[in-house]
Amino acid sequence: MNTYRIVFAGPIGAGKTTAIGALSDVPPVTTEVASDEAVAAGKATTTVAFDYGQVLLDSGDVVQLYGTPGQARFDFMWPIIADNALGAIILADNSRADSIARTLDYVREFAPRIVAGNCIVGVGRTETHPTPTVDDYADALSAAGFELPVMAVDVRSREHALLLLDVLLARLEAVRHVE
Repeated sequence: MNTYRIVFAGPIGAGKTTAIGALSDVPPVTTEVASDEAVAAGKATTTVAFDYGQVLLDSGDVVQLYGTPGQARFDFMWPIIADNALGAIILADNSRADSIARTLDYVREFAPRIVAGNCIVGVGRTETHPTPTVDDYADALSAAGFELPVMAVDVRSREHALLLLDVLLARLEAVRHVE
């Protein structure tokens, strides 16, 4: 049995806690508290330490899901959570005006901490905010030197969250075959 650590990162309100809740085969552990920052982002609470869940694969392997706090004041937790992670799912909130710039910030922060820079980007709220497009994100990432999969997702949907995980794990397998 192997254990893999996957990190969910992104700004407050991007859906990290929701994605872990949608994916986890065990009741997730959260560290949500009331916060003015959360209210400003349109939610009642925000993560202050980390979220944790697990996905049990048919092979018997365990995928540990760790969600980072989105606020910069808790960024000291980011390297602790990313330590030994085999992949990162960066979530973007397309309803925010600065979403592409913030996504680039998170990719720049987490890609160097992850094995082979194995990251992907999931863009949420595209159904209500169709611009920028997924291609706009991919183009901005490419211009910054990151060739990463980018996809529109609704992290409330287990199927969408599983797609993110499947793509990330497939990239990990591809990296392992190249080595």
